[in-house]
Amino acid sequence: MTKKEEPPASQVPRAVRVASLLSEGEDLSGDDQGDEDEDDYAYERVPNGDWHTSSLSSSLPSSLLTPELPPHPMDGLPVGPTPTPLVIKAGWLDKNPPQGSYIYQKRWVRLDANHLRYFDSNKDAYSKRFVPVACISRVAAIGDQKFEVITNNRTFAFRAESDAERKEWMQALQQAVAEQRARARVSSAYPLGVQGSEPHDHAGSLELRGFKNKLYVAVVGDKVELYKNLEEYRLGIGITFIDMSVGNVKEAADRRSFDLTTPYRIFSFSAESELEKEQWLEAMQGAIAEALSTSEVAERIWAMAPNRFCADCGAAQPDWASINLCVVICKRCAGEHRGLGAGISKVRSLKMDRKVWTETLIEALCAAVTTSDLAETQALLGCGAGVNCFSGDPKAPTPLALAEQAGQTLQMEFLRNNRTTEAPRLDSVRPLEKHYSVILPTVSHSSFVYKTASAGKLLQDRRAREEFSRRWCVLSDGVLSYYENERAVTPNGEIRASEIVCLAVPTPDTHGFEHTFEVYTEGERLYLFGLETAEQAREWIKCIAKAFVPPLAEDLLARDFERLGRLPYKAGLSLQQAQEGWFALTGSELYAVFPEGPCEEPLQLRKLQELSVQGDSENQVLVLVERRRTLYIQGERRLDFMGWLGAIQKAAASSGDTLSEQQLGDSDIPVIVYRCVDYITQYGLTSEGIYRKCGQTSKTLRLLESLRLDARSVRLKEGEQHVDDVSSALKRFLRDLPDGLFTRVQRLAWLEASEIEDEEEKVSRYRELLARLPPVNRATVKALISHLYCVQCFSDTNQMNTHNLAIVFGPTLFQTDGQDYKAGRVVEDLISHYVVVFSVDEEELRKQREEVTAIVKMRVAGTASGTQHAGDFICTVYLEEKKAEAEQHVKIPASMTAEELTLEILDRRNVGIREKDYWTCFEVNEREEAERPLHFAEKVLPILHGLGTDSYLVVKKHQSMEAMLLYLASHVGETKHGMMKFREDRSLLGLGLPTGGFHDRYFILNSSCLRLYKEVRSHRPEKEWPVRSLKVYLGVKKKLRPPTCWGFTVIHETEKHEKQQWYLCCETQMELREWLATFLFVQHDGLVWPSEPSRVSRAAPEVRLGSISLIPLRGSENEMRRSVAAFSADPLSLLRNV
Repeated sequence: MTKKEEPPASQVPRAVRVASLLSEGEDLSGDDQGDEDEDDYAYERVPNGDWHTSSLSSSLPSSLLTPELPPHPMDGLPVGPTPTPLVIKAGWLDKNPPQGSYIYQKRWVRLDANHLRYFDSNKDAYSKRFVPVACISRVAAIGDQKFEVITNNRTFAFRAESDAERKEWMQALQQAVAEQRARARVSSAYPLGVQGSEPHDHAGSLELRGFKNKLYVAVVGDKVELYKNLEEYRLGIGITFIDMSVGNVKEAADRRSFDLTTPYRIFSFSAESELEKEQWLEAMQGAIAEALSTSEVAERIWAMAPNRFCADCGAAQPDWASINLCVVICKRCAGEHRGLGAGISKVRSLKMDRKVWTETLIEALCAAVTTSDLAETQALLGCGAGVNCFSGDPKAPTPLALAEQAGQTLQMEFLRNNRTTEAPRLDSVRPLEKHYSVILPTVSHSSFVYKTASAGKLLQDRRAREEFSRRWCVLSDGVLSYYENERAVTPNGEIRASEIVCLAVPTPDTHGFEHTFEVYTEGERLYLFGLETAEQAREWIKCIAKAFVPPLAEDLLARDFERLGRLPYKAGLSLQQAQEGWFALTGSELYAVFPEGPCEEPLQLRKLQELSVQGDSENQVLVLVERRRTLYIQGERRLDFMGWLGAIQKAAASSGDTLSEQQLGDSDIPVIVYRCVDYITQYGLTSEGIYRKCGQTSKTLRLLESLRLDARSVRLKEGEQHVDDVSSALKRFLRDLPDGLFTRVQRLAWLEASEIEDEEEKVSRYRELLARLPPVNRATVKALISHLYCVQCFSDTNQMNTHNLAIVFGPTLFQTDGQDYKAGRVVEDLISHYVVVFSVDEEELRKQREEVTAIVKMRVAGTASGTQHAGDFICTVYLEEKKAEAEQHVKIPASMTAEELTLEILDRRNVGIREKDYWTCFEVNEREEAERPLHFAEKVLPILHGLGTDSYLVVKKHQSMEAMLLYLASHVGETKHGMMKFREDRSLLGLGLPTGGFHDRYFILNSSCLRLYKEVRSHRPEKEWPVRSLKVYLGVKKKLRPPTCWGFTVIHETEKHEKQQWYLCCETQMELREWLATFLFVQHDGLVWPSEPSRVSRAAPEVRLGSISLIPLRGSENEMRRSVAAFSADPLSLLRNV
């Protein structure tokens, strides 16, 4: 295919350019030669021109032009209420504007009954353009192999490979248009060229990240449609539409922004206001619900008059049902039914659980209110009749078999849904007091299985195939029996389901049989079974699991678990006594179901902050600490506990060499990278030649091996590890990654991007490639480049500027030989454009610089005084008041927040947190007689560096926080205004004597600034300060004689680091609280206080029970050892001492 000569730039019409919709960093404005997609003819008719795309780098091979249609990314997705239309024709066509055309561009074109769409490639999920078939007026041939698709307002020109192919396309289009018009006549649709009959739920202009101009967005049913502008929306010709059956919306960091996430792309939108954003979120969430639901089942069931109202409360149009009780219920009552457990009521949605609603089940639900024999069966079941009881007929031994024999399909459906339903109990035992081991004998299975002799310890060695014996095993009535053969009457042995405490599935080929599973019992015995095929093993594992797991934990059975069982535990606020919970280990996730409360989110074992074993060998406790919760698992039964311990430790360790298989931190950064970067940030920023110098090979390899084995447990300390050894270990780790940091698939694209001459275009390309990296790789790249950006900031001292760092890290990250500088240029560009490429805002950059500066200054101060910190920086923090017995010496890492410091102090002193205890860390300035409550996310290290000799940190309760939160909850908007007493602190002749008194002034505080007016009627402010640069301290010096006792001190630091200070006084305490609450709200984007679980999950018990203290998460080693020993020795003593 030939390419026409391009004209001079002056002859190329002004165009609107946009890259593929699947890429980040799109551009919707500007001129770009050679980027032609739509014809000039179209620009004359439609304002703002049309879409322009970059030309293909090369022509596609003819092998791709076959009539066979490849699968499309959007095909095969769940079908929502709007069914996906079948593709009539698809293939490659040239998109060629006939007027002033200079470049042919390949486009993958798809035609279905509703739309004609074209894409950059056949793998793209979202089109560059779509044209409703209803808008097409005619299709005409215009020369060799070319044809036009003409609408009332636009003309689209295409070229096929041959006349025959053009004829096929024209016939397909003409037939689609004819069928569309026929449907329109039948349904009295809108006239041709006007948007379809379905009205939008919400529409308007939104900013889309990467686009310079706003797009017009419409939420229509279960889809979100994107248009270039309002006029094209009215024409019906759009960019693409997003099927919300695969979409999810969530709020972004910016208060006006939100993200629409799909498996193929994240669309980041920004609205005009926070209120408008909420409206968009509500509309899109409604579209998701619409996409995932169907009213067909509900309408059929509502056809019966009794089913139009909730069976419990009488609410109209109930959209839930209990399939085993055959009643229709509303959403509120469905929650109550679900709380009873699946053994009592199996709740399903009429609109969302599509797979559940078989034809027979729908008929059963409708017949339950009209058919007497089905109602009689329900009555029998409600009176305690057993669904699996013996009927007396050997040919039909169960009620289900009788119903099948009689051809009663509705009875069969009802009985099947009640096979695991618990029979009514006449005793008064409450459900929570029932022991988990009371299992209904509803599971049965039998086949030949191979087993070894039971063991009293873990199987460390491989069991050969010859050590297994073939046995006929039968699982029935809650008992697993194994016989010599299928004809034997007396079993060789049996295992009761009530005695099973754990079911484990070793990896294939662990023993002589490829597929095996282990059964642990309360009697400290381990049974190993083997099978020939994976299907047989899965069936046995499923049946045994169903037999011993209670209905409370039946959700765990859906997991592809490696280990499943019950263990004694302590968690949250229930630390007084150990309870029994159910756990399932799946990969690196530990799922837990506790007796009270909903199913917990799984523990991400590779993201644990702490994994330790406390106590002696006989009484051990496994401590698992995530960021917001702590779990204590007790080793009551040594055999299965040791199995769980080994499995959890293995799952929490790095499982391979790739980034995603490493132990990860909260931000998806591998712990090994975080450990090295954090150490070098503290001790190596000023080291000359850092990263250029190599460490000792033996020490580097030894350190890297220990980090790969368990990076979480490695503590790098100055004096034990040299910075060059740590830097070499980090470089070797990154170089040895099998897939590389930038992945093999994208590596070449990164190197090619470095050759782009236009800096803006190159940065945009980097952002696009960054968005395509896997999440762990993307987070690691940002963390590493952020670190290198800090390193080059000190190049005057360490001699490692951006270029030198690029020389070192280019070949390392791209795993090249260093001969080609493309790799180094990529690293140099990423460091130089760090702020833009990684979207680092000014606040984040400022905090990062403050932390690094604080670290370096403290290092210099330590060197000057002859003292060096061996590890993290240590400071003194007081609990409640400044006195010797209340002080705590705490290590402060660079990443520690005020919230983490507060929890650290409370944990050390074993202080419990009640529901409305607002413990906070305060910065106290004794000279100014003022104190400042630190924001929970504020980093402690920069504050520590700025503390004077008359300042200190104290952790105590924030007495005003509850009132402040109540005020914010009831307050509309983020502004405040009112009169206050004002006094500015000025010094006369440098003597430090403040002048003037307090005067009435009018203040207005909004999200950007604090303004001071002389009076309410003033139009111009006397002073104005940016709100984020203000520090607000509670209290005013007494020597200033404040007019009220409800005052606060405000400090403003200018860009030249000059401090301004003034004092404000309020009339009442409530007024003071309102002003402080508003300050915190606008300075921290509405996040005044963290979520409740983060404050409570690590809480220690309030008091000691008897003489035994419960396990403190933090504290001295001796205290922890004593507590664990007491807990492990006799947990029941806690109850005896109450």
